[in-house]
Amino acid sequence: MTGLLGIAVVFVMVFGGYLAAGGKLGIILHSLPFEMMMIGGAATGAFLVSNSIAEVKATGRGVLRAFAGPKWKPDDYRDLLCLLYELVRVARQDALALEGHVEKPGESEIFARYPRIRADGEIVAMICDTLRAASMNYDDPHQVEEVLDKRTEANRDHSLHPSHALQTVADGLPALGIVAAVLGVIKTMGSIDQPPEVLGKLIGGALVGTFLGVFLAYGIVGPLAARLKVVMEEDAHFQDLVREVLVANLHRHAVDICIEVGRQNTPSHWRPSFDDLEERLRGLKAQQA
Repeated sequence: MTGLLGIAVVFVMVFGGYLAAGGKLGIILHSLPFEMMMIGGAATGAFLVSNSIAEVKATGRGVLRAFAGPKWKPDDYRDLLCLLYELVRVARQDALALEGHVEKPGESEIFARYPRIRADGEIVAMICDTLRAASMNYDDPHQVEEVLDKRTEANRDHSLHPSHALQTVADGLPALGIVAAVLGVIKTMGSIDQPPEVLGKLIGGALVGTFLGVFLAYGIVGPLAARLKVVMEEDAHFQDLVREVLVANLHRHAVDICIEVGRQNTPSHWRPSFDDLEERLRGLKAQQA
């Protein structure tokens, strides 16, 4: 919602200020389709050249994410802590019982209680791979932490590709606007024998290209790329929480302490309160008693 509001403010302030200063939209509207064809078409072509089909699709989804906001909400962070609590507790009590949950998470009754988390393949794989490795005596906390750090960093880099792709387009738009403006000047020079009022319209139309390239770059595409980067970095904290809890578990801290380590390392605006989480954990303990 704030993204759409921001775009509306950009349009109103830019074009409202232009009209308030006595500007006329006629020249802009007349030249807009042709300038947009050149600038937008060239930007789209360059985007396709520099990205694979998978990255193009990911960028399309990323634009929607920029407006929708982070995938994971405060309730999801609380649910993740509860899921990890259940799995770590089972691992401490009966390693064989844990095997069924980590080998077939799709059939696990524990994972079934948290459908949004179970639907994320990478989060589930990260949890199951780490717990499986620990069950095979690969339990050096420092080695596991290093592996998880590399995994989360790789996932974060991959998730930021759409943002980088959009930013590359934004960086190129002003130059493409100049290309369109130069072509407009070339067109104007072909009509140099026309009266001043005709030349004025032609020159104004050429300058629309420069305006459009800069406007799209710094008013639309650039801010979208920045917003998408923030959203993806916010969601990356979800994987960081998994790492913190599972590494604490390998240090053999008490289960409640492992979960508290995860809660404390959750960003403050997503962090569940101690009382809220404790109430949920008490409910899980009562179910398992």
